[in-house]
Amino acid sequence: MAIYVDADACPVKDEVYRVAQRYGVKVYVVSNGGIRPPPDPLIELVIVPSGLDVADDWIAERAGPGDIAITADVPLASRCIKKGARVVAHDGRVFTTASIGNDLATRNLMAGLREAGAVTGGGRPFTRQDRSRFLGALDAAIQAIRRDGR
Repeated sequence: MAIYVDADACPVKDEVYRVAQRYGVKVYVVSNGGIRPPPDPLIELVIVPSGLDVADDWIAERAGPGDIAITADVPLASRCIKKGARVVAHDGRVFTTASIGNDLATRNLMAGLREAGAVTGGGRPFTRQDRSRFLGALDAAIQAIRRDGR
C-alpha cells in the first residue's frame, strides 16, 4: 500500500503525513518543485519536470490496486481508478468506478462553460469541514484496503 499525493496546490498534505505515520504507509509527494515534506523515511518527495500532466503521468503509471491517490484532478482520478487504486479528493469526496463517468462529464461541462465565459470565478473556499471529511475518507480508504486487500 502506498499513498500518492498530487501535491501542487494540495491543502491536506500535513493530514496525509499524519495518517500515513499512524498506519505506517509510504507516501509519495509528487510535485514539480517548491514542496518540502517533513523528514520521515515513509515520505518520499518526487520532483518531476514542469509540463502539462507530468506529475499526473508519474502517479497514474504507479498507482494500482491497494494504493490511494490524493487528487482533485478528475482525469487523474479516472486514470487511477482504471488501474484499481482508490482515489480521495482534498475535500473528502471519494471518486469511484460508479461516479467517475459523471465526474468527468461535469468537469468537461464546467470547462466548456468557463471557456464560453458563462462561469467566472473559482470554486468555494476550503473549509474545516472539508479537512475533516478528507481525514475520514482517507482513514476509511486505508481500513478498506487492509480489510479487502485492495
